[in-house]
Amino acid sequence: NAQTWVNLHLLFTHGSGVVMSPVTEKSTEGLPSFYLQDIPPVAHGGPAIREPRLYFGEGGEGYVIVKGSVSEFDYPKGKDNVYTAYSGSDGIAIGSTASRSLFAWQFDDPNILLTDYITNASRILLHRNIQDRVRTIAPFLSLDHDPYLVTSNGRLFWMQDAYTTSRWFPYAQPGFGDGANYIRNAVKVVIDAYNGTVDFYVSDPNDPVIRTYQRIFPGLFKSLAAMPQDLQQHIRYPEDLFLIQAQLYRAYHMDAPEVFYNREDLWQFPRELIGIDGGNSPGTPMTPYYMIMRLPEEPREEFVLMLPMVPSQRDNMIAWLAARCDPPNYGKLIVYSFPKDKLVYGPFQIEARIQQNTEISQQISLWNQMGSRVIRGHLLVVPIENSILYVSPLYLRAESGQLPELQRVIAAYGDRVVMKETLGEALAALFKESAPLVSPPQGTADARAREALAHYDRAIERLKTGDWSGFGAELDALRPLLEALGGGHSEGHR
Repeated sequence: NAQTWVNLHLLFTHGSGVVMSPVTEKSTEGLPSFYLQDIPPVAHGGPAIREPRLYFGEGGEGYVIVKGSVSEFDYPKGKDNVYTAYSGSDGIAIGSTASRSLFAWQFDDPNILLTDYITNASRILLHRNIQDRVRTIAPFLSLDHDPYLVTSNGRLFWMQDAYTTSRWFPYAQPGFGDGANYIRNAVKVVIDAYNGTVDFYVSDPNDPVIRTYQRIFPGLFKSLAAMPQDLQQHIRYPEDLFLIQAQLYRAYHMDAPEVFYNREDLWQFPRELIGIDGGNSPGTPMTPYYMIMRLPEEPREEFVLMLPMVPSQRDNMIAWLAARCDPPNYGKLIVYSFPKDKLVYGPFQIEARIQQNTEISQQISLWNQMGSRVIRGHLLVVPIENSILYVSPLYLRAESGQLPELQRVIAAYGDRVVMKETLGEALAALFKESAPLVSPPQGTADARAREALAHYDRAIERLKTGDWSGFGAELDALRPLLEALGGGHSEGHR
């Protein structure tokens, strides 16, 4: 579209819609399957969206003027366009000559004063970038880098984690930012994507810094209990805080003074290969990622933020850290360590084994020679009880195109690495090849073998349907049977 003043500030005023895609499904062409798609959004298993328009978001630089004499473009429909008019509560009246003159001076833009498209009912929307909006209201809060969009009662909301920080906490090591040595995720911010209303909810009432700000600004903050229940379900542990804690824990997990002083057991973040021609790079440090999993010794799956750890200057897995996101365990940090005398392959070692697999490397070379580019996705480390499963997607993109397609899924477990078209097929092949062979037993052992086989078959079926919780439960039931038959062992311990 032409970058005219009318287009930028009166016609194209907002975004529209949201997409939702399950991570366990894909189309036959390797493209995502959608629960929400199209403009306006159409639900296919996802929540219905009644108000899909986004006047406030992660872009939103500059001002827009609504309720002018020009209708706002909403979305294309066939050969025509659909237009709309803003009916929200935000905006400053700009209909009078005095107001227009002030804003023309503020933005150094005479068009605001000279245009005929502004009416007496017109309003100007400012600070439409959500982080700029939050910082304008509460500049004393630090913000997480990743606000996220959620749906609630047919509307769209942004959720933004905010921190209180300080550089003056006694006897604390500076660990981030401008030398700050104190940080709390004291506030959860909710921004209405249509109206632009901003609500600050105190998530850590024990934080002395936020208690001070509450006394200074008594009308700004609300208790977390005042947040609608539907929105509370979308609360998650923030990435930036977890990354800071993981950075510091690399050294502070050592509790013996001599070991800590000599840095004998320093940890580091593992490396992975991602992107086009990822195999030719020295690797990129892994970053924390969210996933749904059942923690060892827990009865059900939950939403967690996790990150593996490896020893300094080595690539074998030594531990993994996780932050729990679901109530009543929200905010609890856990670490699972592996025995130092036992080799557990780390992410970069698995990457090397993937590259050394002749079947996989030959297929990748063939694709690269056929006018396509292979794109390596992130390597996911999936703890399953005391074992580690690795999963990595492999995408294919035409050299002249920009739309990658999921072509294969690589899975690794123990000493096995397989590549199949879907996750279910990869896991089925992986565990079929990894299953221990048991000689035909007699009597009680015969019954155990039949029961073990039944649990194994059910585990594979649950994997094919993406039922990780059921898969873990079947593994739990399978392990003691295999141990009784002399064929099972654990790879790690808590």
